[in-house]
Amino acid sequence: MLLAAAALLVSPALPAPVAHQVGPNPRPMEFGALPTPGRRRNAASGNEAEPAPEKHDRLADCLTVGRSNPDLAISLARHWLDEVKLPSERVRANQCLGMMLSQQGDFDGAVAAFGDAVGLIPEAQAVGAVPLMAMAGNAALAAGKPQDALTWLDRATVVHGFADNLALAAIQDDRARALVALNRNADAMAALTKSHELAPQNAEGWLLSATLYRRDKNLAAAQHDIEEAARLSPRDPAVGVEAGVIAMLGNREDAAKQSWQSVVAMSPASDEARVARGYLEQIGAAPTSSPVPPKPGQDEEITR
Repeated sequence: MLLAAAALLVSPALPAPVAHQVGPNPRPMEFGALPTPGRRRNAASGNEAEPAPEKHDRLADCLTVGRSNPDLAISLARHWLDEVKLPSERVRANQCLGMMLSQQGDFDGAVAAFGDAVGLIPEAQAVGAVPLMAMAGNAALAAGKPQDALTWLDRATVVHGFADNLALAAIQDDRARALVALNRNADAMAALTKSHELAPQNAEGWLLSATLYRRDKNLAAAQHDIEEAARLSPRDPAVGVEAGVIAMLGNREDAAKQSWQSVVAMSPASDEARVARGYLEQIGAAPTSSPVPPKPGQDEEITR
């Protein structure tokens, strides 16, 4: 082959995504990569992305404004904090502020806002603080501070009475990211095992464990877990890229090529598609069944 399979672990030159990458490689290529903190919006308000107002819900208004104008939403949240003293209102204002700051890439500011919100929730109501702790941990990850992230995420896991298993699985996924960044791979795998137990339908957890197994050179386990991820989320481009890497390292070049080509076809404008194109370029054109022999006197080139 023109290219050793292990070389695929080094991604082609790509612009770094703003919020879901640490280091040179995209999420499926390096385990320390991060999702955008905004994905925790559903956890931050219970079971809904944005609370449905019965009369007038200021948090819902703030989040709605933030969809199109996060800067204005940040101003609204800060004005809200300036004018209210009731702790429950300040919690909600800080929640919106933290979410909007995350969306704008100010992850340190987001951690501070979520932390302020958590500090205003009475110990007897700690269950209500769990999603905010999770969001603080997620923002700390995005800020490149895995130890701070782990502190928040560990704190969330010890609160009794929080019953949303999918949200708890997402917390374990983020714990695993933090632990890998801290070179604690065995602990990270334990966190992902817990994620699978809590929410076996959580495709992201299977993707992350597949990536970690692949990095530990356990390709059989990696293949099992990436198949689970693909079954649960067949159109996720991150799953497709990782499936291709695992296939290539297992000397299944055709399967790798198919995975990467599917990523390009399904999500042509995504970061994952750019990665997939880079890998396809490294492989080169598929060999023909009847290669053209070299001209007399011309040295053969090793192409495979």
